[in-house]
Amino acid sequence: MTHFLADDGAKIHLKISGEGSPIIMLHGWTSSHQEWFPFLPQLNAHHQVFRWDARGHGGHDLSGKTAPTVERMARDLANLIDHYQIDQATVVGHSMGALTLWQYIRDFGTQHLARLCFIDQSPKLLTDSGWRHGIYGNFDAAKSHEMMTWLKEDFAEAVLKLTAFGLNDRAREKYLAGASGWEKSRNALRAQPSSPLIECWASLTQADYRDVLSRIDVPSMLVYGGESNFYGLDTAHFVANQIPDAILHIYEGTDHSPHQWQRDRFVRDLLVFINSKDEAVERG
Repeated sequence: MTHFLADDGAKIHLKISGEGSPIIMLHGWTSSHQEWFPFLPQLNAHHQVFRWDARGHGGHDLSGKTAPTVERMARDLANLIDHYQIDQATVVGHSMGALTLWQYIRDFGTQHLARLCFIDQSPKLLTDSGWRHGIYGNFDAAKSHEMMTWLKEDFAEAVLKLTAFGLNDRAREKYLAGASGWEKSRNALRAQPSSPLIECWASLTQADYRDVLSRIDVPSMLVYGGESNFYGLDTAHFVANQIPDAILHIYEGTDHSPHQWQRDRFVRDLLVFINSKDEAVERG
């Protein structure tokens, strides 16, 4: 594990492996660089892969440093690119990572980016009377306030319930059955300092990147779960229609982490995308 210093002095931890053109991989909320470990054997053969623990994640010490807002994480990404003198990078963002990437594009543009991959995310998490493509299709300000209360009362359980009581029936059934995977996740969440992650969540739910999508001027690939916990297929198609010439993949039968459920397909799709010419293609 190595690190670089962000411009506020915070140490941002990351793993760097492989050789070749750069790929930067941005994990989801409450996750870490380990989210991307299964894909390294194939990616490292032709690419140098940068996997960070986002600020406030992976055991970062934030004493006296800036909280992990999405704006600050986007600036951390700019600091990473500058520190390692990265150019023409492929950047992959899952969930929170996708929001971080959209914020980066808003603040810093696409000068250093070659290709983008967004995994199962909406450009605006909270819903309202004119926006139904956020969480569950009905996660409004009142539900967001309730969620913040739950996070402060029992962080780990609130995160699990957010995932379990969404649009994926299997997730709900396994949570209620006390499946071992859920208990493992519960223990992992309880081991993390909750305060910075709650601050991060508050920032994510305030963000709105609908205006950014149409301004993306580099090739983009979208991967959505056909049975996502949080988003219906209408969200996937909205994002695909807004980003010019975006390639859309729907991974049927998968949840909010489609890349983990169909790992071989994901890494194959990603490598084809990186090596392909610019084409507008939609695949089911």
